[in-house]
Amino acid sequence: MTNEQNIDFVLRTVEERDVRFVRLWFTDVLGNLKSFAISPEDLEEAFEEGIGFDGSAVDGFAPLEESDMLAFPDPETFQILPWRPKSDAVARVFCDIKTPSRKPFDGDPRACLERMVRTADERGFVLNVGPEIEYFYLANTVTPEPLDDAGYFDLTPADSARELRRNTTLALEKMSIPVEYSYHAVAPSQNGVSLRFAEAVDCADNIMTARLVIKQEAVDNDLFASFMPKPFPDAAGSAMFLHESLFDHDGNNIFWGSDADDGCHLSAVARHYVAGLLKYAPEYSLVTNPTVNSYKRLIPNGQVPVYATWGRKNRSALVRVPIYKPGKHLSTRVELRSPDPTANPYLAFAVTLAAGLKGIADELPLQPESTLDDANATDSDLRHRGFRRLPRTLGEAIESFAGSDLMREDPRRPHLRVPPRGQVGRVGGLLLGRHRLGVRALLRRLLMPPFRTVNRESRFYAMACMKQDERVFEARIRPFLCEPFVSTS
Repeated sequence: MTNEQNIDFVLRTVEERDVRFVRLWFTDVLGNLKSFAISPEDLEEAFEEGIGFDGSAVDGFAPLEESDMLAFPDPETFQILPWRPKSDAVARVFCDIKTPSRKPFDGDPRACLERMVRTADERGFVLNVGPEIEYFYLANTVTPEPLDDAGYFDLTPADSARELRRNTTLALEKMSIPVEYSYHAVAPSQNGVSLRFAEAVDCADNIMTARLVIKQEAVDNDLFASFMPKPFPDAAGSAMFLHESLFDHDGNNIFWGSDADDGCHLSAVARHYVAGLLKYAPEYSLVTNPTVNSYKRLIPNGQVPVYATWGRKNRSALVRVPIYKPGKHLSTRVELRSPDPTANPYLAFAVTLAAGLKGIADELPLQPESTLDDANATDSDLRHRGFRRLPRTLGEAIESFAGSDLMREDPRRPHLRVPPRGQVGRVGGLLLGRHRLGVRALLRRLLMPPFRTVNRESRFYAMACMKQDERVFEARIRPFLCEPFVSTS
């Protein structure tokens, strides 16, 4: 259907289903879901002219002097919220954020992904993603204790979350989000849900919806759902595995290769794509693993990736190639295993797609496969074989991200890179000295496009992050950052 037909369908549905409130959804730079409600009488105007709001109050959006933003609903994302009453019903619709001049706002994560998707489309590629999201059910937020002692795929009375997973699946399907399967994961009280693959923007919308539905169903049962990557030090952490593949405009899976000699059945394009994921993994780790707690999960234990490797049976590899199913060409894909469920899915898809496309454009060769023996290999052995180590702390991730040309590259003009604003070296001083931001706000601003160069400041900030002590930041870091700026030009 055309956009006008979609709008007409939404307006008719609102009237027929007795919708009283329409919630406009979007995300901040960290992936937190934001929303405000409008009445059905204002919906048609919202489609045509947008709804204004104050962007300065949203993390990572805009400073106060540039705060006016417009939210334009995307009619294709309209859905009724199934947990709300049928009378005076509530619907939701995702929005594209634009400036008052009707131009896409560069700080909108959804717009960032849409730019990368258009870049891929111009090269004949369509990214499809199937996410697998893990999370914990806990009794409350004060004393986080497991609710059961079940294990991976267990079907026992000890699995306390069977009804929760069932209700969550039904709620997602009522919102047109197909679930491939749900299950009890490895750790006690840990669960998982696998969503069917979809095109990148739709899939990111589905992840944002699924995270809310999971939390909502937990609250309705007097429980708490946590997407924290590593809530318990002695239990398995939660990941957000991303199964990615590229299709052409005719619906053919470009990743499938019939003449592969090693049994992977990966085409040359797929191998270049994987090579890009591996090469740039340290640089995009800040986006796929954005919290201090993220790196408590990424520790050497044979189950999670700590080096940029790939393999078929090695689940400690960064990229795993699932075994090919004869006659199932469309299922050929690669699984990125490092992301966790705290990541902003729009930005995570954007940076991994950028890395893969860069690998294709540069025809990067794929390094040798990592075997099961490598899961228990020492760091020195892996480094000797040329494998790149992934960041072990948020500070290391910030360093790699800040020094990355790819993360700064404008997909609309791939040969141009966004320079540091005003060529000012002390970015932290600019942010903290002028706006008096705190630790968390500094990270949010560092993620804002255009991505800024951070050098010496990021090491100090990393120290504060690893210590998790804001007093250290106030006493030892802020004074340095607030010194007069020094130009690097």
